Amino acid sequence: MKKFLLSILIFTCISASLLTGCASTKDLSIETAFPSKNINGVVQWGAGGGTDSLVRPLSALAEKNLGISIVVQNMAGGTGSIATQYIFDAPTDGYNLLMGAENPSMYKELGISELTYDDFDCVFLIGDETVGIVVGSDSRFKTFTEIVEAAKVDPSKIKLSTTGKGGLPWTVAAYITDVTGATFNQIPYDSDAAARMAVLNGECDFTVAKIQAGIGDYKAGTLKFLSMLSKEKVEALPEVSLVVDEYPAFDEYLPWGSFYGVFVKKGTDAAVTQKLGTAFKEASLDKSYTEILKNFNVNYLGLTGDEAKSYISTWKKNTVDALKKSGALK
Repeated sequence: MKKFLLSILIFTCISASLLTGCASTKDLSIETAFPSKNINGVVQWGAGGGTDSLVRPLSALAEKNLGISIVVQNMAGGTGSIATQYIFDAPTDGYNLLMGAENPSMYKELGISELTYDDFDCVFLIGDETVGIVVGSDSRFKTFTEIVEAAKVDPSKIKLSTTGKGGLPWTVAAYITDVTGATFNQIPYDSDAAARMAVLNGECDFTVAKIQAGIGDYKAGTLKFLSMLSKEKVEALPEVSLVVDEYPAFDEYLPWGSFYGVFVKKGTDAAVTQKLGTAFKEASLDKSYTEILKNFNVNYLGLTGDEAKSYISTWKKNTVDALKKSGALK
């Protein structure tokens, strides 16, 4: 009987040890085996746009840290909601990354989608930036005030190229309407680059552009920044006037601008998300990438985890408040 009880005790101890060992191995494998294959990165906007221009070089550096390839593809449409839905429908294994801008924060309020960044975890928040009103170099408009006054006479004739409801130009247009009373004929395009090209080739009168997206054309002399949505002079464009100089009431909406980040679907293993975040953060500190951010005039954030979540939450609250004041949101 004693031998039988002893055998049972030994068997129980061995089983417990094996189970503990398996659990440890499983935890360890998540941290060390990932990634074991290429990662899919989906950009919400078209090739050549602001988001695309930032995430591609960052991904190229991050994949060196991860030891695999990050295959970046563009999936434009629906103010970024098509790409957002695609990643949400993908497995929560860390092999599918949403590479996007601020837009999903507002999807629910704008009736675009039930998905928001609340349904994702932020792997890495890259940065944010200042935006401005831009026209083609041969535009008849020399100031932002001239555009506003022309629109008040006949809104249908003043064309604003946008990226759709919830996009950057659409949001700024709501602020403009609230402050000045002017409305515009808004023409939607698939990306920032396409909206800007519409201005360059004369299809539209003006648009709203981030510095990093428009500064190349500005330096080439094919595009002009008429006014910056900022309270203070922008270092890269000190010669450009501020919107508050022409319309002081804009002060309540500023500062405001786009932000960029990399996300995974909520439910992805925390160790995987953290490993991805570390890889992207290390990549963002590479000298070549800090130079890209400087050239594009993107204000570096470099946030992960709770800090990234807090930033996005605050941005959303401020934007919703502003849109409600402007009447764009009821």
